[in-house]
Amino acid sequence: MTRDAKKQDLVVGIVGAGAMGRGIAQVAATGGCRVLLFDAKEGAAEEGRDFIQGMLKRAVEKGRMEQEAADGAMARIEVIGGIADLAPADAVVEAIIEDMDIKRKVFAEIEQAIAGDAVLASNTSSLSVTRIAAACEKPERVAGFHFFNPVPLMPLVEVISGVKTDPWVADFLMELGERMGRQPVRVADAPGFLVNQVGRGYTIEAAHLASEGVAAFEDVDRIMRDAAGFRMGPFELLDLTALDVTHPATVEIYRQYFDEPRYRPSTLMDNRLQAGLLGRKVGQGFYAYEDGKQATPEEAAPPTFNGGKFWIDASLEDAHQALKAIVEAAGGEVDGGAEPDADSVILLTPLGDDATAIAVERGFDAARTLAVDPLLGFDKRRTLMKTPITTEDAVRKAYAVLAADGVPVSVIRDSAGFVAQRIIAMIANIGASVAQQGIAAPDDIDRAVKLGLAYPHGPLGFADAVGPARLLAVLEGMHRRTGDPRYRPNPWLRRRAQLGVSALTPEA
Repeated sequence: MTRDAKKQDLVVGIVGAGAMGRGIAQVAATGGCRVLLFDAKEGAAEEGRDFIQGMLKRAVEKGRMEQEAADGAMARIEVIGGIADLAPADAVVEAIIEDMDIKRKVFAEIEQAIAGDAVLASNTSSLSVTRIAAACEKPERVAGFHFFNPVPLMPLVEVISGVKTDPWVADFLMELGERMGRQPVRVADAPGFLVNQVGRGYTIEAAHLASEGVAAFEDVDRIMRDAAGFRMGPFELLDLTALDVTHPATVEIYRQYFDEPRYRPSTLMDNRLQAGLLGRKVGQGFYAYEDGKQATPEEAAPPTFNGGKFWIDASLEDAHQALKAIVEAAGGEVDGGAEPDADSVILLTPLGDDATAIAVERGFDAARTLAVDPLLGFDKRRTLMKTPITTEDAVRKAYAVLAADGVPVSVIRDSAGFVAQRIIAMIANIGASVAQQGIAAPDDIDRAVKLGLAYPHGPLGFADAVGPARLLAVLEGMHRRTGDPRYRPNPWLRRRAQLGVSALTPEA
């Protein structure tokens, strides 16, 4: 016998009435479910119910909901006094503290209170569903049901099957998620599940490159917003989510993957956490905040272009032609020789490489050499990378000519992979790893990341947008230059790049 998530009088128990629990209770009630709300802290469940009432009142006032529907939802929410009162529930969703021992204890208690065929689900964002289920007599009826905060506004829910989860349980939660107005995605149990695992690529890589002195926090954010199309830069995002939440979750995923290098935490994040620079909620993080408003250093005005000669690498024909047009439009002279003249500023367009290595290998004068990131084109923001000995005059000329048409330019220190290449490659490579492990289907991976993180592309879609072969070249270049195993290309991405097919191509 299995439960029916579509039945009219479905009863859903919610254990934990904090931000997540009350959000889940709200969408369950608006989805027509009877809700039993419990919290071990005295008065917390009542506060949660009152909060929901305020949210529904606001929705009515803004015309997003009819008064009758709001009244009906509130009438379906019942505050209960103890776990024993969960007995009528068809399903119970746990939304308490992220502590494995506490969760296992609570699950064992819930199991004794509910019917033998009722579903048990955890809203955990980082802990193993399989380990939680192991505390139960019937682990086959336990699954993850991971919502995103704030629940009423975030459309995604991950339905996570543990090793022993019965297929019907995941099917039930998929239907329940739809009934709650969410878009459910099937995910296998893995550290960080899907969205939180992929999200590490954005923030961890940004922290690593900042700790290496490649670019300032605000420059990384500008590049990722303007050139890559993200709504928030990685350091703005870290300030919003708070380091005391993000960094421990990063460490947890890293440890659960037995120190897999792709998820290696950054000492920069740990040091700032220890210093109490948590982000918006304390008024100081990677940025300072006054009355909740972010104080961002003003971007310097570019120098005026007063002429110059530029030799442009032709290794990437599209980038060569685009840069040539930019230089000529600014009134600069293009050095058309096979090798740069002695007075030319040298502009390279590497994928996954650094300016110093190319200059040395090709016998160029590193003092006149800079590199321009070609991965995302040159329309919205241009990233200019110098060698450790590039002269101030060469930097000024290159900066001026690239900014002459009004497109902003960020100048960074030498790094294999620039800024955007490093971050996008890591996002795509982790997404490919998720696909390779069978944690989720390729289309679901991209759909979940766009819904849960609001990225401009899913990780595999990013690979397709820039070209899987080019992204593979970025990863191979960074791996070769740094020797760091976190940059080794995942087989899923490598094979599809070699075959010339979409990174979203499923196994036949």
